[in-house]
Amino acid sequence: MAAHVAERRYRVVLAVAAGLPLVFLALFFAWPAATLVARGFTSEAGSWDLSAFQEVSARPRTWRIIGLTLGMATAGTAVSVLLGIPGAYALYRCRFPGYLLARAIVAVPFVLPTVVVGVAFRSLLAPGGWLDFLQLDGTVTAVVAAMVFFNYSLVVRNVGMLWARLDPRQVQAARALGATPLRAFATVTLPSLMPAIASAASVVFLFCATAFGIVLILGGVELATIESEIYLLTTTFLDLRAAAVLSIVQLVVIAVSLAVAGQARKRSERALNLRPDPFAHTPGRADVPALAITAVVIVGLIVMPVAQLLWRSLHRAGEFTLANYRDLADAGATRAVRVSAVQAAGTSILVALLAAAIALVVGVAVALVVTRRPRTRARRRALAILDATFMLPLGVSAVTVGFGFLITMNRPPLDLRSSFWLVPLAQAVVAVPLVVRILSPVLRAISPRQREVAATLGASPLRVLATIDGAHLLRAGGVAAGFALAVSLGEFGATSFLARPESPTLPVVIYRLISRPGAVDQGMAMAASVVLAALAATIMVLVERTRPAQAGGFA
Repeated sequence: MAAHVAERRYRVVLAVAAGLPLVFLALFFAWPAATLVARGFTSEAGSWDLSAFQEVSARPRTWRIIGLTLGMATAGTAVSVLLGIPGAYALYRCRFPGYLLARAIVAVPFVLPTVVVGVAFRSLLAPGGWLDFLQLDGTVTAVVAAMVFFNYSLVVRNVGMLWARLDPRQVQAARALGATPLRAFATVTLPSLMPAIASAASVVFLFCATAFGIVLILGGVELATIESEIYLLTTTFLDLRAAAVLSIVQLVVIAVSLAVAGQARKRSERALNLRPDPFAHTPGRADVPALAITAVVIVGLIVMPVAQLLWRSLHRAGEFTLANYRDLADAGATRAVRVSAVQAAGTSILVALLAAAIALVVGVAVALVVTRRPRTRARRRALAILDATFMLPLGVSAVTVGFGFLITMNRPPLDLRSSFWLVPLAQAVVAVPLVVRILSPVLRAISPRQREVAATLGASPLRVLATIDGAHLLRAGGVAAGFALAVSLGEFGATSFLARPESPTLPVVIYRLISRPGAVDQGMAMAASVVLAALAATIMVLVERTRPAQAGGFA
């Protein structure tokens, strides 16, 4: 009888763990997304109407924007992969003095908010920057370079971690049979790496296609992508139907990219028998090209923009000064915003903490449910569908999420227009899939024998859940919370729609400052970017120090 009651309570807990996140997803994702899609297919009166599609598709600018989005994302992905493969080999297959420092430097760009990346490259390429002579400011090349800066580390890490665990004896056997180094790489190593390369490339394409802050700052109106055009149509022209149509187009692009990433990830999980421990060697003469390419990328593409950003933040009108940092605490230093940058930083931290807390609660509940091991095929299929359902926000741009909130959370029964919780909820929707992706591999890695032993010793299902799963969740949950906090801290896409003028976040303040021509505003934008980058990097350094080996990632 007691065992039956305990089992019943366990099922109730799992039902609640699945039900509450579903309610959250329905209210703050499905409803706004469905309303947004419907806006593109219906007229103002609510009747079926495809005229918006016809009107938007008839504009030459629409096709130019779609072409630019796909073209720049493709170029950014191709260059990231071409530079990332030598980097993966140099940093994960070679052991040389300072390789850990080089890995840390390469990891920095990926944790930086896109607004900071855009400001860093603008400071490098704009008049007065170290690379001003190249005259690349406002060009496609500048935008693609910033995309590569942001995504290079993703390719290096995902490909490098797999490469380090490939058995070198296969290549040695090919060389013994007369294959040249290039032929051995092309016929033995590259096919083994292809699943990781394809998975990383598809995710890089996703990030390049949704690099809102980078494109908005470096490209402006002339080099608008689908995301930045949605922002301009909504905030400048109030053309919500056209923005809804472009949002639907973007959903299709991102859905295809996610589908490719999912298939590549499945292939990488089951394609190879890997060494349990990473393998690396002391570099030789044959490794010089990969090491040289990696050194040039690290210095020229990663270190230089960050160094230029820091340098410009310490100068105004050509003179060294700390005025840019002092002005961050002065609400009257600029007319770009109503509050000081320090107040905006406080708002960002508070909003990010709330968003991370919401995302962690929802993500833990989802991860606990989708990592169960049911015995029947029907239940396994149901959990697979549930898992895919909670990954849907990963396939929707943050701009689309913010736009969806804008047109749904403005009337009863859920009028949040004046509520402080509007921005944390939107940021939590963006962060939930990330939390699930980090926690799920940790829970799936738990040996079933641990649970079986605990149950044999008399522990109820709930006690097993608390003592076995709970123990693993404590550390992994901290990592997931840190990732969610860093992502929310730099989130700009959804927040740009929803932040109120009297309580902007720091990324919104940076964009407003960098959009003004004055030396004071430009200097403050550089200083605020350094502060935001330092906050995000500090969080990620702490996260990486406690990251479990089984924790998931992006690709």
